[in-house]
Formats: sequence, structure tokens, C-alpha cells
Amino acid sequence: MWQETNRLVAMAKIAKRFSAPAAVAGAFALGAVLFAGHGRVFASSGADGLAGGMALDEQSVSALTELDRAMEAVASRVTPAVVNVAVTARHDEQTGGQMGGQGGMQQLPPELRRFFGGMMPQQGPQIEHGIGSGVIISPDGYIVTNNHVVDGATDVKVTLHDRRVLNAKVVGTDKLTDIAVLKVDATNLPVIAWGDSTKLSPGQTVLAFGSPFGVFQFSVTRGIVSAVNRPNPDLNDRRKPGGFIQTDAAINPGNSGGPLVNAHGELVGINTFIISESGSFAGAGFAIPSQLVRSTADQLIKNGKIEHGYLGVSLNDVTPANASFFNVPDAMGALIAQVTPDSPASRGGIKQGDVVREVNGQKVETGSALQMAVSQMQPGQSLKLDILREGKPMTLSLTVGQFHAKGEEAANEGGAQGGKGRIGLSVGDLTDDVRQQIQAPEDVKGAVVEEVRPGSPAEDAGIQPGDVILEVNRKKAASASDVLSQIHAAPAGKDVLLLVWSHGNASYRTVRPDAAEQPGQ
Repeated sequence: MWQETNRLVAMAKIAKRFSAPAAVAGAFALGAVLFAGHGRVFASSGADGLAGGMALDEQSVSALTELDRAMEAVASRVTPAVVNVAVTARHDEQTGGQMGGQGGMQQLPPELRRFFGGMMPQQGPQIEHGIGSGVIISPDGYIVTNNHVVDGATDVKVTLHDRRVLNAKVVGTDKLTDIAVLKVDATNLPVIAWGDSTKLSPGQTVLAFGSPFGVFQFSVTRGIVSAVNRPNPDLNDRRKPGGFIQTDAAINPGNSGGPLVNAHGELVGINTFIISESGSFAGAGFAIPSQLVRSTADQLIKNGKIEHGYLGVSLNDVTPANASFFNVPDAMGALIAQVTPDSPASRGGIKQGDVVREVNGQKVETGSALQMAVSQMQPGQSLKLDILREGKPMTLSLTVGQFHAKGEEAANEGGAQGGKGRIGLSVGDLTDDVRQQIQAPEDVKGAVVEEVRPGSPAEDAGIQPGDVILEVNRKKAASASDVLSQIHAAPAGKDVLLLVWSHGNASYRTVRPDAAEQPGQ
């Protein structure tokens, strides 16, 4: 949740940016500006237009003006349904605000902390004030926003486009999807139309609405869909569904919960986070796809809570680098990296190394696609999976279980790490003391990564000290000597597939040895 202090800092920076020195202001007052570039200088007099340039008549700029009119039409249709959400929240020293408190904040990548973050925990209870955005989805006052906008809220006020300020009730929240639904006492409100996020493709035009920095209410930015089906980046909770829409439409602190719309003004996503080293927009914003938003909002309105489907697996994507290890003909599918004992997946016959290609007849391209599909299913629902096991097609029938916030792992992508030698890692045996330090359960068997050489293939694969290598090239490794011997036995110059346990999840990582490295280094 964004704090009042953050807003003041942003205002101060903006004021400073627009405070031009007197000399600069005087230069502009003269009405003559020079533009230099590519060896050419153009003089503008303000009265005669661009000297030597093409006349800018209506015909020459018609394409741009048509685009302007189209964007204006979309913005005028959507903006009345956009709201500003002001929250007063109370957090104790254990929760510490957004993203699960200090522990969660520390596990987030640095570039994500500021966006999700507010204040770091202090001693005793604390009162926080934050600003976010939302969008009206029904004429009788139901509003969708982010869970992290209203997390811990004791008071929520909504400002409508007509400047009315209304008290809002939190109908329900879902931390897993970061969706919340509010309700205001009003009727005949303007609403947004639902769009189909499954039909989005990279390059399509989208608009993002909201209140950047909590100050500039009812702002709109334009961009494109940069990518779809982006995985969950939150290391604090790998159980969260992925499938995010990536966009270069500017999204900043305060835009959380605002709508992302397509060229028809339809809701295709809810803005939720950015990736930025500065904490402000850097070209990579992310939105929750409308197919997930709508199903979550409907359940929250109906029941006040969500029951997510649960399989009990950890997932990776099938990639060109790892497809051959699993006898998969192309880089498509969800790779099963881990199966939780006594889970719906294990009872249904799913095994580690299986590749899911279809779910109930629908193609599965990535691990996050399977994860999102399962998370939207109801406990007890039947599920048919078409898989490849060692290249052989099979069909499995399962019953979806119920996700619980603690003690169970939902579908997600884990991490993987490495050290010195041929691929740049050193490993040691997983002793009782080490197991306790890294909090690895008893059923985790393998070798612990002790060191990763900077710039090595292992580091490039994302391997870190404290990870546990379980398998090398599909062969189990019970000790450090097993890992080393299997790595050195791999053909020179060939990729090495590692199964790695990290932070409670197992995942496959493909390591490409440096051709210049020798096995003994």
C-alpha cells in the first residue's frame, strides 16, 4: 500500500522538475526554439511553422488524428467507470503491511519491493494510509481492485469520476490472485464491459487507467501488450497463479487495481505490479488477466471467499533447452518438477518428469497456463490431463483438491542453483545441520550447493548457495559425490539438466557448460 509520504515525495520531485530556471523560461518566451539532430538544425518561429519542412495540413496528419480520436473515444467510455480508492489500514508488527510483512518483503526481488511495499515493519501496531485504483463492474456498486490495496483496511473510501466520495465495504479478498471486491451504496453507476484476455496477442494496443502516485486521479496511458502468460515473480509465495499480461502502458504506484483495457474499451486485466529498479515505471508493467479476475470476482461476490483448485505439483515450462531430456517433440507443455505425496496429483498417477500437454481438451503451452487453469477450478471437479511420459502419450483422470493457504503447495515454478568446477558450482553433503539451516524436509535427498562462481553457467541458470541438487540428467543424486560424478560423466559440451530443490519447491534447470571449461577446473 502506498503511503502519504511517498505521495509527498513524488509531488516534490514533480514540482522540482517543472520549476524551470528564469533563463530557460526567458528563452521560451522569445518564441524561437532550435531542434538539432542527425546533423540538421530546424528553426521554429512560432508564426511561420517549420522552415523548409512539409506543411502539416489535415491530409498529412490524418492517420494520427484518426488514432487520437479512437483513443479519445475509448478513454471517454472507460474513465467514468474508474475509481480512486483511499484506504486506512492497521498492521501489527508481525504483518508489517503489504506482501506478508518483512519476511515477504526481504524475499521479493529488490526491483519489486517498492511497488508492493509501503513501510517496513515497526515495533507495535501502525496505521497506514494508501491510495490505489479500482473499476466498477456492476451498476449497483461492485468494484474490483487489488487485494494489496485494501489489505488490513479499517476504512475504505471511493472517489467516483463525478467527484462523489463514498464509503466502501470490502466484500471479499483473495491474496493468492491479489484480487479484492468492494461495494458502495449507489445505483445506476457506469460500468466497464468485460473483455477476453485469452485473445490478447503481443502488439495489441491497450490503455491503463488509474491514479499514479495517488495524486493524478483518472489518468490514462497508452501502450501495447508486450507479452502474455508471464509467470509469477513473487518468491515469497510460489503458489500464486501466473499468466500475467505484460504491457509498456505506463503503470506507476497508485495504479494498482486500475483497469487495463483493449481497443474496444473492454476490461482485459487489472494492473497489479511493475518491475523497476527505481520503484517507478520502467517499461514493464503487469496486469492480472480478466479471465482470472472475472471468475475470482464472481466467487467473492457470491460467497465472500475463494476456493481454489489444488493438484499438489511444482511446475516448469518445457523449453528448447530441456525438451530433449523428456522426449518432447517441441517446446510446449507444463513440466512436472515435483509431486506432493498424498496429493490429488499423486493419487491421480502424475509422476515427476511428466509433461502436461492438454487440460480437459485445451492445449497447455506453459507451466503458468496449467497453474492458472487449475486455480480457477472448484474442489471436487473432474480433470482430464493428456500427458507425455518419456515421450509416450497417456491420459490421466484426476479429482481436483482444495487449496489451503498453509501446508500444501499449488502448481508453481521453483528455482534452481549451482557452484565451482565444470559448470561453476561446488556442492557438499546434506547433513542434519545443513538441512536444519536451509529448512529442507527429510524427504529431500541430494547435495547442497555451497558456492557459485560469479559469471559461471550455474549462475546464469539462476543457481544459488543453499539449493539442493536432487538429480543430474534424470538420475537421482543422493550425495555430493553422486552429483559431481554425474556432472563429469555428462558428454563434453552438452547441456546438463539439474533437478533442484529451492525454498520449498523443486524445478528443472538446464545448465549450458562453458566450452572453455575443463572438467577439473
